[in-house]
Amino acid sequence: MKPLLRHAAFLAVLLGVVFVAGPLVLGTAVAAPQAGVTDDALNNDQSDDPGRVNEEAAGTTASPSDNANSFVDQMTTVFDKTPLWAWLMLAGCIFGGVVLGWFAKLLLSGIAKRLKGESWTVRSLFFEDAASPASLAFTTLGIAVGLRFLEMPEDLHEFSRNAITFLYTLSIGWLIFNLVDIVDVGLRRVTEASATRLSGQLVPLIRKALRIFVIVVFVLFIAQNVFGVDITAWLAGLGIAGLAVSLAAQDSIKNIFGSITVMLDKPFAVGDRIVFSGTDGFVEEVGFRSTKIRTFTGHLITVPNMKFIDGTVENVSARPFLRRTLDVTIPYDTTAEKIDEAVQLIKDILAADDMTEPFRLDERPPRIYFNEYNAASLNISVAYWYFLDADKGHDWWGFLAYNQEFNRRLFKTFTEAGIGFAFPTQTLYLAGDPDRQLSVKLLKDETSTS
Repeated sequence: MKPLLRHAAFLAVLLGVVFVAGPLVLGTAVAAPQAGVTDDALNNDQSDDPGRVNEEAAGTTASPSDNANSFVDQMTTVFDKTPLWAWLMLAGCIFGGVVLGWFAKLLLSGIAKRLKGESWTVRSLFFEDAASPASLAFTTLGIAVGLRFLEMPEDLHEFSRNAITFLYTLSIGWLIFNLVDIVDVGLRRVTEASATRLSGQLVPLIRKALRIFVIVVFVLFIAQNVFGVDITAWLAGLGIAGLAVSLAAQDSIKNIFGSITVMLDKPFAVGDRIVFSGTDGFVEEVGFRSTKIRTFTGHLITVPNMKFIDGTVENVSARPFLRRTLDVTIPYDTTAEKIDEAVQLIKDILAADDMTEPFRLDERPPRIYFNEYNAASLNISVAYWYFLDADKGHDWWGFLAYNQEFNRRLFKTFTEAGIGFAFPTQTLYLAGDPDRQLSVKLLKDETSTS
């Protein structure tokens, strides 16, 4: 493990040099050798074409076709002024940068896998997140060093400098964007240690907010340093544009406030089973705009967060227990003694040591009563409360297993006691039944005897 950490530390220092000191080296590498060559080239071009000097002095504006011709002329100058060995050096530097980038990515990914296998989550994430940005940084470094050997006019030099700045900023922004994963892991550890249920909701929101912030800063930096946009004036203009955007994005703003309401009011958390507007499923994600619910059929339902502000949410996972009520029916020919015995047998089943584990007898003991005469049976009402405890495996599936065991013992106990189960029956008397017994009464004919 120690050699691996030493190599990792060395590589981290190397990455620091590339990412931190690289821009300074790149600025010197691209800019230093160009001034003299560019001035000479421009002086020669201007001395050979006096009309061009007069045109520039007159302040005329170049058309797109003139810009294209100027770019072609500058590229022609680069090809004419740059010797073959300089082109070979450029190709070699680019190839070397690509090879170093590929090697750095391979090495960082290998270290990440090794550390991940040894449960070094944060360290493995750092090297895994730095792999691809490091590859881009080394490639950019190779391109920048190779451009030093080319003799470029000032315009092309400015273009190449901006391109290198863009690529280098992209690699650093990419690295910071990926390193948000480490913040995500750290926040999850803190929330899990404090035993709060907000980890599944708050942490994803913070992760998304940080990544959006990194992207915005990257875009602003590129706009100012590469494209020369006046950020101050641009931000001032956002005041007017922001009003129009806010009017057009009222629903989005409502959804954001809805997500804040869900986070603060905590009607549910990620992983909870909820019922909302006819949708029954498990909460998979709470985002800025919407909440995703996975139904029992596997469908993913997306609900805008603003609907939770005024809607009614039934949090099934927040229930402390599951209640079962059932009716045990026995035939009408059962004697009173057998009825008492049946009630007692059910009580004995629920009072067994292995059956009372999910109960809280002091709060909600089982209830068994002979309570009703049905049309075709005598009814015994049974109710018991199964308290949920994830640590003990007392969940929905445990509840179903408990019911199965109760049903099995009930059937076995009643069978051994000679108590039957009633089922709906009816007795019908048919007028045309030949087997029906008839009662015939003969009346004395008084007229015949008188």
